[in-house]
Amino acid sequence: MSNGQSLPGNRRRALIGAVAATVLFAGLFSPHAVAQTFPNKPITLIIPFPPGGATDAQFRALAAAASKELGQQVVVTNKAGVGGTLGPVSMARSAAPDGYTVAVLPGTIYRLPHLLNSADWDPVKDFTYIIGLTSYSFAITVSADSHWKSLKELLAEAKDKPGQLSYGTVGTGSTGHIAMSRLLKAADVKMNFVPFKGAAEQQLALIGGHINALGDAGWGAQTKGGKMRVLAVMDAQRAKNWPDVPTLRELGYDIVALSTLGIGGPKGMDPAVVRVLHDAFRKASKDPAFLNVLDLENQPELYFDSAAYARAAAEQFENDRKFVRELGLQKQ
Repeated sequence: MSNGQSLPGNRRRALIGAVAATVLFAGLFSPHAVAQTFPNKPITLIIPFPPGGATDAQFRALAAAASKELGQQVVVTNKAGVGGTLGPVSMARSAAPDGYTVAVLPGTIYRLPHLLNSADWDPVKDFTYIIGLTSYSFAITVSADSHWKSLKELLAEAKDKPGQLSYGTVGTGSTGHIAMSRLLKAADVKMNFVPFKGAAEQQLALIGGHINALGDAGWGAQTKGGKMRVLAVMDAQRAKNWPDVPTLRELGYDIVALSTLGIGGPKGMDPAVVRVLHDAFRKASKDPAFLNVLDLENQPELYFDSAAYARAAAEQFENDRKFVRELGLQKQ
């Protein structure tokens, strides 16, 4: 005290106790302490597509490997719809930012805000970006028993029969949809667009003869299995396992479809929790089961840490704004 008098014993003990409690409270909730106690229960990983597709297979393998790293089960739940955005957007709106609910983030979360009036999320501000892991490999495929042996043949028939042939992708505004729209515009061809919820559903429609072509990812397993034929890939280089298949650029169309795939959570997550999840999923991404599924679908092993992933998302958001404007697509 300023007059040199000491506090009475009971007040002094109370003050010391309060200070000690404050220090203990701060210690319990410091980043170091959070990192030591997280996770202490199962973590939910939302996959925004139905079971059975390539994304589902990949991230189920990753979840199994991450469970070992985290010491807690990573429980997969499928929440499909709205071009793969229903799951992550629902998470961003309703899940606590505690790290116990995370989601796979597909490329459509950057694009649909430019296309749908009902899309009221901001992919730059509404998510915590944890880790980027791979990117889809897009291609144009037809049923293995179809008579089209090249993209040139498919486009020629589509031009002779405007609006009579159809193609599918996973949802309006998806990366495949934008790439196919750019291709058809460049080739001056009209084909009917049929949106699907997931890869498994659209591949069954193609193999069953309900649509004529697909312009999407997740084509590797069915092509290797002899049920689909790939006419062209939308990557910058030819596919490692399909070296005879040309790229769109080689065919005269300057189109490369890029869609980074990773894991994110709601905005406002504790950086210490983000680091724990990042490190666990990074180690899990080296698991042979995960890498085998990537190889099967011609997908690269990529790595973006949390900061780099957030920067890539912001860049993709702006690039998609440009593509939507160039195609003259209007908000619905």
